[in-house]
Amino acid sequence: MEIVTFAVNEAICIGAIGFDAVKQIALARIERRPARLDLAAYPHLPKMDVKTTRAADYAALVPQTSQELAA
Repeated sequence: MEIVTFAVNEAICIGAIGFDAVKQIALARIERRPARLDLAAYPHLPKMDVKTTRAADYAALVPQTSQELAA
């Protein structure tokens, strides 16, 4: 479990969130080698720009505001 946790954290740090990235990082850690995460061979894949979710973004998912609940 320690290796998976490391792989997930490393993938998040480098912005390569996805199952394949985590898997490659975990395997590289087990085999004591650098992870091969070069996407140059996949130019057809779209570049992702994922932003951090703000707490205010969740307000759109809640049909009632806290003031309506208090009444």
